[in-house]
Amino acid sequence: MKQQRLRYKLLALFVFCLFALLAVYGCYSILTYGNRWFASSRNPRVRAQKEQVAAGDILDRDGLLLATTDASGTRHYAEDEAVRRAMVHLLGDSEGQVSNGVEAFQTNYLYGFDDSLLDLAGGLVSGSPRTGNTVRLTVSAPLCAELAAAFDAHAGSAGKRGAAVVLNWKTGAVEALTSRPSFDPEAITAAIKGDPGQPFWNRATQAVIPPGSTFKVVAAAAALEQLSGIEEVSFTCTTDVLDFGDHVIADYGGGSHGTVRLREAFIQSCNKMFANVAVNVGWRGMLRTAERFGFNDNFLFRDLVVENSSYPTSAPSSYELAACGFGQSGIAATPLHLCMIAAGVANGGVMMEPRLLQEVTSASGRRKLSFSSSPYRTCMPASVAGKLQEYMRAVVTQGTGRQAAVSGLKVCGKTGTADSTLDGNPVTYGWFIGYLDEEDLPYAICVLVEDLDSGVSGGSAAAPIAADAFRWLRDHRTPEGGTAAP
Repeated sequence: MKQQRLRYKLLALFVFCLFALLAVYGCYSILTYGNRWFASSRNPRVRAQKEQVAAGDILDRDGLLLATTDASGTRHYAEDEAVRRAMVHLLGDSEGQVSNGVEAFQTNYLYGFDDSLLDLAGGLVSGSPRTGNTVRLTVSAPLCAELAAAFDAHAGSAGKRGAAVVLNWKTGAVEALTSRPSFDPEAITAAIKGDPGQPFWNRATQAVIPPGSTFKVVAAAAALEQLSGIEEVSFTCTTDVLDFGDHVIADYGGGSHGTVRLREAFIQSCNKMFANVAVNVGWRGMLRTAERFGFNDNFLFRDLVVENSSYPTSAPSSYELAACGFGQSGIAATPLHLCMIAAGVANGGVMMEPRLLQEVTSASGRRKLSFSSSPYRTCMPASVAGKLQEYMRAVVTQGTGRQAAVSGLKVCGKTGTADSTLDGNPVTYGWFIGYLDEEDLPYAICVLVEDLDSGVSGGSAAAPIAADAFRWLRDHRTPEGGTAAP
């Protein structure tokens, strides 16, 4: 009998522990996934709240009105059509065509789900319909419009799909984000809904595609950390391809770089040298470094939904491993993640979490949230970041990124040109990632241009757009980070 009671007690303890674990997991899930579940259009509570509360305003960092609700309950967007089009993927739209924009992901604030009893009582006393909170973002609407216009201002990117992201590399604040093709949220037609170019798709956060030679930032970090004396090792790059049987590795345009070391190979974007680097670091070493940079992580950022980037987790063939050195072979990333990597180099090896909310205030003017920054992860030692800073500066002054240069600014960067397929057809992607090495202008950028024409590269298609953005920041940002008077 005594043994039976002991068994019952142990069973009860076991059941109690299971419930405790379930409760802990429930709390963890609410904290990490709660906003994602809450913002779902299938949530009946959200649908009911939207019938009773007018969505609050959305402002850019400098107070420009981006979205508001009129007396009839209709949602309207910025007066300037160029701004509406440039920001629609970031904000979302009233029909919910764009996934995970501010309109959806910040439902909790915009519809006042977190209103206090004081806020609710104030609405009852005033007798007016309830209005949600005002959400002010970190982004600059004029810079978003400038980026969108820059795509059409250059021959290599005009009319192309693509995306661009600008981050503050010190704080992680999203300064700008735009995606192409775009549309006007005030005029969503049947033709737009049926457009095969997928205008509702936010390529800045959802396009997970090969990063090409921008990944050489990660490969160089792996080499500097894991291959002793690598900076003194010489490699002879000829016009001959590296033969792997069914596959070969060549450099852009079939060119050669002569005898190079790691620094020169990075500056001139030598595929063969970086294929050799990947082979010498090895699969596990490359995987370890890639994951420190955020590849294969489950991105759970507080203000944004971002697709996860990937790096092969199973042992690759010798060709696949070599191709990893220059960002092919199953490696894929979003523009926002690649911008974070550039920002991490600028910030001494510390990648910051991307933040989008500057401030949230109630209808009565009470501040509910203020901007705060936090590190996402340390991706490399400061000493390695210092080397990469030097390399990326030389890319713009001497190498493939010259078209990103801007007078009076220390621009650092890395170009990339990646090959893939889309709907069974070959497609080439052009990339530029980089940053301003300026304490008063701490901005990083990633530009993606899709479906490049023959003979066009990331250096000729994406880098000029980055230069336009950096020029705008030079001319419109004060040393304190505010906006200069017109």
